[in-house]
Amino acid sequence: MRIDVWSDLVCPFCHVGRRRLELALEQFEHADEVEVTWHSYQLDRSAPAVVEGSNVDRIAEKYGRSREEMVAQHEAMAADAAAVGLDFQWDKVVGGNSFDAHRVIHLARARGSETPVTERIMRGWYSEGAAIGDTDTLVRLAAEGGLAREDVRAMLASEDYGYDVRADEATANQLGITAVPTFVLDQKFAVTGAQPVDGLLRALELTWEDRGNRPEAAAGGCGGCAGGCACGA
Repeated sequence: MRIDVWSDLVCPFCHVGRRRLELALEQFEHADEVEVTWHSYQLDRSAPAVVEGSNVDRIAEKYGRSREEMVAQHEAMAADAAAVGLDFQWDKVVGGNSFDAHRVIHLARARGSETPVTERIMRGWYSEGAAIGDTDTLVRLAAEGGLAREDVRAMLASEDYGYDVRADEATANQLGITAVPTFVLDQKFAVTGAQPVDGLLRALELTWEDRGNRPEAAAGGCGGCAGGCACGA
């Protein structure tokens, strides 16, 4: 079974969603037959590399909400994160553009180190107040995740993997994905948002049951999507 996930590195809900998917897969009896592919998505492609000042204040101003409301919302998100073993230091978060960080992850995938590099970059932004739109910071985090510093810096100085990021975003647009995280299960069903672990587990089970009812599955095929996926978000 295939799971495609669109997420943004500067989306707190994406961090929680990623962890909850991991926990759901730990309980899913067919987890060893599941392939998860992560796709790039940018909530704000026009953002500057690094946004100065309080992230909470910026969000409150952007959406016309009080600072108190935003603080309460972020404290609730931190509690949700802690419940699944994550440390969301919302008061340290530095806003910015995630394009280069997504490019680094595509580089890491090509070098066979996608998971440790992704986890290091995510932890840097989510828990340590790292400005992942800053080149030096991004090079450091990627190196700590296992990539060679000189390779990361050379890639960032080029346009490499930019097409891969935009291709992921174009696919999301074609599928009607407008919010992240979005989980597309077996190229057929979509689940949006940082759903509870039980909800994701149930989605996995239902998708697996659906595979067993498909004619191609009964005939021994793996199923597939020809020319477009019958999913929405």
